[in-house]
Amino acid sequence: MAGIKDIAKKAGVSISTVSYALNGSPKVTEETRARIQAIANELNYVPNMAARTLKRCQTKIIGVYLADYGGSFYGELLEGIKKGLALFDYEMIVCSGHKSHLFIPEKMVDGAIILDWTFSTEEIQTFADRGHPIVILDRIMVHENVRQVLLDNRGGTTLAVEQFFNGHSKKVHLIAGPKNGYDSQERLTISQRELARFGITYEVFQGDFTEPSGYQAAKEIIKQSEKFPIDIFALNDEMAIGVYKYVKETPYEIGQDIRIIGFDNSELGAFVQPRLATIAYSKHRWGMVAAEKIIHLIQEETVESEHIYTNFIEGDSFPL
Repeated sequence: MAGIKDIAKKAGVSISTVSYALNGSPKVTEETRARIQAIANELNYVPNMAARTLKRCQTKIIGVYLADYGGSFYGELLEGIKKGLALFDYEMIVCSGHKSHLFIPEKMVDGAIILDWTFSTEEIQTFADRGHPIVILDRIMVHENVRQVLLDNRGGTTLAVEQFFNGHSKKVHLIAGPKNGYDSQERLTISQRELARFGITYEVFQGDFTEPSGYQAAKEIIKQSEKFPIDIFALNDEMAIGVYKYVKETPYEIGQDIRIIGFDNSELGAFVQPRLATIAYSKHRWGMVAAEKIIHLIQEETVESEHIYTNFIEGDSFPL
């Protein structure tokens, strides 16, 4: 594999001149830069990322940490992050798993965007104390090197509960998400508080934000229910789709015997029949705002935390 020395030899210039040219330094002319870049391309030169990182103390890469990549949720979020970073000439790597956490202290990334419950708050605190800029999407922290871009789960959940009240619900079956997830627990807590406020009884069924867990919860709910219609609030759309799948195996119908509201406004929810009533927000905007915040943190500019607001999308799965 060709190195800087090989390029310098063929170009008849010093190694430092090649380095200046490949790194965009104003110390060389555009003509020299173009000639050296052409030789580098001809020799299939690949820059040594580790060496460039040490020299620049910057990679121009942001680590995006997710607990997993399952379901239809993450694509739009990642697209928003990618586009947001591109505006600042940054790129991203998407990471999952404990070993990838080392990219932060080893400075393989310039900062991190975290939507990953496997990160403990203490671990994030340690990285922030060491000066690493971090944007979190799944918890609240106060630190000079940390900002959060959170979903307005409170507002969205309240909107859903108001629909149950307007629909004269007597009891709501809540399908909860992961016990260690910030969004799932906030939605559950607000659901319980608001349902109690409206005098609506409820029962909680444990899920994990996946389709199979929604399927299993629906099976349990319908098995024990004697009165119809049954009202269900699935705290994300993936689990709501699981409910649809189970109900298809029964004589009951969504929208008539089973009334359901989801949360996240996934693409699947828009295409199932009847259309899923759900809480919506822009995942694309969520990603773009997170990207903007991390770059401003890196540039040591004034940065405020922000919420991504929600709205209710009507659907025949919960007719009023």
